[in-house]
Amino acid sequence: MSSEQSGSRLNRMSPNSEPRFDTEIFLEILDSEVFVDLGRLRKCSRNGIPEKLRPTVWKYLLGVEKPDRSNELSLRKDRAGRYAEMDKNNSDTGKRIRGEVNRYFQRLGKNNFFDPREDTSKFESIICAYLNSNNQIEYKPSFVQMCAPFVHIIPEEYDAYYCFESLMTKIEDYSSVHSTNQQVAQFLSYFRAGFPDMYSNFEDEEINFSEFVSIWLKALLAPQLPLSCVLRLWDVYFSMPDFMEFHPFVCLSILSYLKDSLEELEHSEIKAVIFRLPELDVSSIVNHAVNLQRKIDLLKF
Repeated sequence: MSSEQSGSRLNRMSPNSEPRFDTEIFLEILDSEVFVDLGRLRKCSRNGIPEKLRPTVWKYLLGVEKPDRSNELSLRKDRAGRYAEMDKNNSDTGKRIRGEVNRYFQRLGKNNFFDPREDTSKFESIICAYLNSNNQIEYKPSFVQMCAPFVHIIPEEYDAYYCFESLMTKIEDYSSVHSTNQQVAQFLSYFRAGFPDMYSNFEDEEINFSEFVSIWLKALLAPQLPLSCVLRLWDVYFSMPDFMEFHPFVCLSILSYLKDSLEELEHSEIKAVIFRLPELDVSSIVNHAVNLQRKIDLLKF
């Protein structure tokens, strides 16, 4: 396949399909004075969340805001107070965070909508507060990319922190039951069975499977995907009770969409693509992932 043909393959996937959401339905759910119907909110969110409502919806889906609105203001005040009292200082880690944030901003280039001064401070405070509250967890550079969606869309730093904490807790809870090695092994078995030619090509080109698969699985593609795609993908994830079970199939779906181009690439070119994914049609990726999961689930019985 020529580079022109490979490029056209990627370009056909590039437009991010307009999510099929109905803003009025979201407003109706969120405007409830007594109780927010989380079941209905989750169902609506699977097709995408209106940009202006995403901060509020995410807070409900991640359990930061409670569906019972009777104590909403007092709970919000309590969250702000607890965050204000947290230790956000860590000179060594803070320096590493600032360095990674700077590299992240540089990679965003013209698509960098962050405030370099104010938002860098937010990244550092949120991640340090999380690490200081969870001493057993070691800092990873991917924390910056995983924190980025919250810093980007949620104006209140304390709410951005609690959303980040909620997501990280879900990932850690899943990983405490399913080790990284188990997750990688299972994913590779699906990869080998579903795309044997691409798997063999990766082997021939000496791609480190553990390296790319583990970070794809652990960081929910935040370091690899453009931020706009991460936001849209996480709309789907946060609407699901078991998104960590679904995530590997999204990864397989992405490989499926990139299959034709990846099979023609060499080692360095493959790494360039899988560690810096192009703009993708997230709705199509998710729909294909649902079908892949169904097929694999049927094979288990």
